[in-house]
Amino acid sequence: MQADADIIDQLQFAATRRRAPLWFATILPWLLLLSFPGIVAWSAWAVWDCRRMRARVRRDWIGWIDATVPALEDSSALLAGATSAIGQLQRRRLLARIATTLTDDVLAAIASERVRFDPRWLALSVCAALALFAWRQVQAVPSTPREIKALIAKQTSEITVRVTPPKYTGVAMSDGAPRELQVPEHSIVEWCLRAPQPVDTPIELSDGQTLKIGRACARWVAAESVFWRWRGARYNLRVIADQAPEVTMSAPRDMVHTLARDAASATIALAVRDDYQVRRATLHLTLARGSGENIRFSDRELPLPESNDPRTRTWHKQWTLAELGMEPGDDLYFFVRATDNAERAHTTVSPTYTLRLPGPVEESDDSSAQPMLVKPENLRSQRQIIIDTEQLLADLKATPGMNPATVRSRSEAIADDQAQLRRRYGQFLGEESTLFGGEEHHDKEEKHDVVAEFGHMHDQAENATLFDESTKKVLRRALSAMWDAEKSLRAITPASALAPEHKALEAIKQLQQADRIYLHKTAFVPPALKEEIRMTGDVVGTKSYRREQGAAAVPIPGEVRRLIEALDADGALPALWSRDAQAWIRERIANEAQRLEAQRAVQDVADGCADCRPVLRAWLRGAIDRAPILLQAKATPQTPFTRALRDGAPR
Repeated sequence: MQADADIIDQLQFAATRRRAPLWFATILPWLLLLSFPGIVAWSAWAVWDCRRMRARVRRDWIGWIDATVPALEDSSALLAGATSAIGQLQRRRLLARIATTLTDDVLAAIASERVRFDPRWLALSVCAALALFAWRQVQAVPSTPREIKALIAKQTSEITVRVTPPKYTGVAMSDGAPRELQVPEHSIVEWCLRAPQPVDTPIELSDGQTLKIGRACARWVAAESVFWRWRGARYNLRVIADQAPEVTMSAPRDMVHTLARDAASATIALAVRDDYQVRRATLHLTLARGSGENIRFSDRELPLPESNDPRTRTWHKQWTLAELGMEPGDDLYFFVRATDNAERAHTTVSPTYTLRLPGPVEESDDSSAQPMLVKPENLRSQRQIIIDTEQLLADLKATPGMNPATVRSRSEAIADDQAQLRRRYGQFLGEESTLFGGEEHHDKEEKHDVVAEFGHMHDQAENATLFDESTKKVLRRALSAMWDAEKSLRAITPASALAPEHKALEAIKQLQQADRIYLHKTAFVPPALKEEIRMTGDVVGTKSYRREQGAAAVPIPGEVRRLIEALDADGALPALWSRDAQAWIRERIANEAQRLEAQRAVQDVADGCADCRPVLRAWLRGAIDRAPILLQAKATPQTPFTRALRDGAPR
């Protein structure tokens, strides 16, 4: 029995030597990572695998030896014990052969063949170690400006956020764990500890404010969108601004709507909408009647009825002209004024719409501009010029062989009439005109004012203020069309002159119909006089009437410039840099999302994030809306000739 035990021990030792590299290889990655749980886990696996291997050797050693050592004649089982005399004899013979056949090299060959290295366990260990290494690397990377950390359950259970919206909004109060929030403007936001106690970590807002939290709740009035941070976790708090009421006019759609001459009614349809509630909405009607200086105005104000939804008021009504009090030739101006229920109420005034009921057609060929001047008797109107041109074209069509001299004389006569009318209207814009001077005959003995007779004046002061810019644009359009018509008539092509003649007539009609202008009433309130210093001769605080040259605007303050330069390097940042950066971002970045990202970069740099410096520098540089213009003098070479020329030396 002792012989078989020795053989088993030798075979187990050889198998252990075969398997040992695998055990050390699986534990080595965890030794490199200094992971104590990994070392313990794979060491336990190595012990389990060793015991499993030894049990296998004890169970299968007979078959392994018989298959490897033919000299034992498949009788290795007798080494474990023999009961018969023949068995005992055979066992002694085998023991004599073992010393020469079952050497260490044979045992190593048996272990190499029967005990595999099994790289699957090594691959599993390496993969697990690499996963641990990658996880450690992710945890070691500093948080980026765009990363939002999740607050752990313990931190979430320690603090609550309470939001109390303004009463006029009708929004209910909310209270819960930290989360992303959207709150109405001017809401009261409170951060409270579930177990009030003094703590060292304050509530940090993205605009640079810090709110102390402890036994009392931290309190903040929502004025702009921010994000807040407590113990490393960030949450956005977006503020929804209260908008002014919105007025939508669905009928009439045009700002100036001209009714048909036989119209008996007019439709006015509108809608007023607000975020929370429309407190008051009124329709203001102004009726204008008359023309020229004899225009009378009458005002009315009608409240818009309320609807089931307090945020909306709609009104659609078919008015009869009698209800509106309109007669032919009248204009009705109306607009809507709406007010919401905010603490500081927002008021919206819609544009002014016009309903125009045309008056009777006047039998008149008068086509002068809005400010009338007495027209000479020999001055023909634009309508008469059009009639003469159409008559010439009709005659040419009726008699194709008309004498060319007759056609030329008639066309030039119409061109002369067009030129006189053009100079008539051109006088309003300061153009030359000989229409009203030099046409009367005088005696030789009579003295003449040559300047008044042959001269003309430009840039009169009255012409600069007589017309508004829109009227001047219409006058220029009429003059340009008259020029085109005159050119075609003098070229003996009357057919091409009709289009600009009609264009000039349309502009003249527009001037005639613009004699009534509606404007909202405005008043100038002069500043109050200080009676205590009046007539005392005290000039302290007064300003000179002379205008001074303004200094060049500095697009980049010195503090921000120094901060941008410091962020480009790895050195220390200027003192109070975060305050300057916050002020610059709040002033220059209007977009809410971009402003929050820039403030997040400021907070990350303040926390010591080196990789966040280029991000903050990019935000600060991007907020520069206009770069300074550097004027550089042109280099001029200095030679003896140029110096002599500058100093005025004799040549």
